[in-house]
Amino acid sequence: MTAFTTSKSIGIPRLIILGEAGRTEGITMKAIVATALCAGPVLVAVLVTGFGASALAQGDQPTLLGQYADWGAYAATPSGKKVCFVLAKPKSSKTEPVGRPRSQAYVFISTRPAENVRNEVSVMIGYPFKASSDATAEIGAARFEMYTQNDGAWIKNVAEEARMVEAMRKGNELVIKGTSGRGTASTDQFSLKGLTEALNRADQECK
Repeated sequence: MTAFTTSKSIGIPRLIILGEAGRTEGITMKAIVATALCAGPVLVAVLVTGFGASALAQGDQPTLLGQYADWGAYAATPSGKKVCFVLAKPKSSKTEPVGRPRSQAYVFISTRPAENVRNEVSVMIGYPFKASSDATAEIGAARFEMYTQNDGAWIKNVAEEARMVEAMRKGNELVIKGTSGRGTASTDQFSLKGLTEALNRADQECK
């Protein structure tokens, strides 16, 4: 199970991985995103402090393994544990009502060998979801329900995750729909061009 919480020291959302034995480990996904997308050095330095003061010295910044059309493949080693992931930004986004402000949205597929997690799909939507609401992911005729917490979303039925990833590999477009706490409906369309190649590269790095 995954869930967002907040670092009290700097107020940065952290992705917490809850292991089967109840252990918790944190990695700052927004830090990973900012670094992976080559954000300005000041922003990166601030966000990466979620890893701890020595994060930069330890080489925890993500390494771009390759850019494959609309998807990038990355690897990072937060707290000494390797994480591989692919990510993409939407090709188009719309809200209803039109023009409601929001942050950038992303879709991730991540692998964490130390946690025995492979190809976990998650969404960072760019606004706080409506409490207790579900988001949906559509790939062609396939539709998957996603549970939400704060600005994150994950597939509700983990047993369907492999089928979802396979549908994404074979599909052309992923559409994510959700509703914000203010009642704003959003639709984000992600190209799936290059996803298979990006996943193959990430899988190779995190065998």
